[in-house]
Amino acid sequence: MKYALVAKQRVEAFPGGKATCSRCNGEVIAKCGSQRMSHWAHRGLQDCDSWVEKETEWHRAWKDRFPSEFQETILHDEATGERHVADVCTSHGLVIEFQHSYLDSKERVARESFYSNMLWIVDGARLKGDYPRFMRGMDGLRPIIVGHFLLRFPEECFPKLWLESSVPVIFDFRGIDVRTSPDPLKDTLWCLLPGRAEGHAVVVGMSPEQFVRVAPSRAQLIQAKEILSNFSQVLRELRAQQQYRPIPPGRPSPRL
Repeated sequence: MKYALVAKQRVEAFPGGKATCSRCNGEVIAKCGSQRMSHWAHRGLQDCDSWVEKETEWHRAWKDRFPSEFQETILHDEATGERHVADVCTSHGLVIEFQHSYLDSKERVARESFYSNMLWIVDGARLKGDYPRFMRGMDGLRPIIVGHFLLRFPEECFPKLWLESSVPVIFDFRGIDVRTSPDPLKDTLWCLLPGRAEGHAVVVGMSPEQFVRVAPSRAQLIQAKEILSNFSQVLRELRAQQQYRPIPPGRPSPRL
């Protein structure tokens, strides 16, 4: 965890520091060094939140692009008493989870169910094959309006784990050293929306700066249901005009 309580104030880990966990009130000690990000850790125990993962430099860099009061927000279900800490929760209640490591599909579903109004940002640079796969699948993206695309075969672009997510999933292919990237496609955040429009996935491209500017100001970053409905209507109209014909799976889709 990045923050713990010292004299009832949220502070970051410092050498030799001791503090109180804001979730369980247990004692935590500072872990500072060159091998890992400085953080607070429970003394002799696992973290009190089973969903908390080791933070990478990529993870921490993303969190730090939001105000400190949005970071590590504790949320709880009053009916069940379940409590978890969200990486970021804006003042409008939008939860943003940053995912670097592998995530079991059952835990992904559990997190999406618990947080409900959330989105993922996935580190697309963790596995070497993820960005090359996205590049190979780029030809399948069909522009509809500026920054919005239809994709007939999303499995050709994105990792299988995220294809059935019930919330928007944003892929960041830049890695941690964003200054060295000369690739405009890699410098774009690619958001896979939940659901399908007449069997097509919908993908939205945006800049990191645009995301950080807009996300804190909205209860939902993207009106996914409205976009899917509109794009479904577009496809139905094109089919009615015989400008678009569905083709068997496994073959490239025609351009709209």
